[in-house]
This record gives sequence, C-alpha cells and structure tokens, in this order.
Amino acid sequence: MTAAAPTTRPATDQAGSEARPVHADLDTALRYALAIGALLVLMLPAARGSQSAIGWLPMWLVAMPAMAWWALHRFRLPSWRRVAPADAGQAVRRRRRGAVQARRRARPAVIARPLPRVA
Repeated sequence: MTAAAPTTRPATDQAGSEARPVHADLDTALRYALAIGALLVLMLPAARGSQSAIGWLPMWLVAMPAMAWWALHRFRLPSWRRVAPADAGQAVRRRRRGAVQARRRARPAVIARPLPRVA
C-alpha cells in the first residue's frame, strides 16, 4: 500500500481569491449576529439584563458582534460626505480671501536691572 500525499492548498494573501469568500461569509455571519442580537435586546426584557456568569447581556448580544464586524472592516470610520475625486483637490486648496496672516507683536524692550544681592 502506498500512502497518498496530503493535498495542501497554496497560501494566499489577504487580497487572494481564496481569502475573499471567507471574509464575505464572516461578514454575513457577523451582520446576522448583530441583527439577531439587536432584535433580542429590543424584544425580550430578559436580554436587557445581566447574568452572573457572563455579565451584561446587551454587550454580548450587540456590542461584541458590532466590534467584531468593525474589526473585520479594519476599523474604518463611515464616510458621511462623499467627495468626487475632482472636488477633493479643490477642497484642500481652498483659502479664505481677505484675511491677513497673523503677525507677531513686537516685544517690549527689556530694561536691564541689576539682580538683587543675597546676603
């Protein structure tokens, strides 16, 4: 009898084709966990309480799936304002017109005084 060689899959990086379905499946699972946890907290009064073994239930039902989902997306913050690429460069270069740059005030002349003598 001959032993069959174990089949191994090639390692791929994060942008590889094999890594994407895992992230997509995990993204879907975390979204479902977050939605189910939020519904449980909203609908069941017992899910809003605390349990001695694991602690505050809304944290485990809502906050932890939300943080895991956010971590899966590499802690990106939501973009509320969408800027077109052509307008993005203009917004950076925009300056207020008519304003004068702040100037330093002239320091008053310091009059040299003799230091007090210590006994």
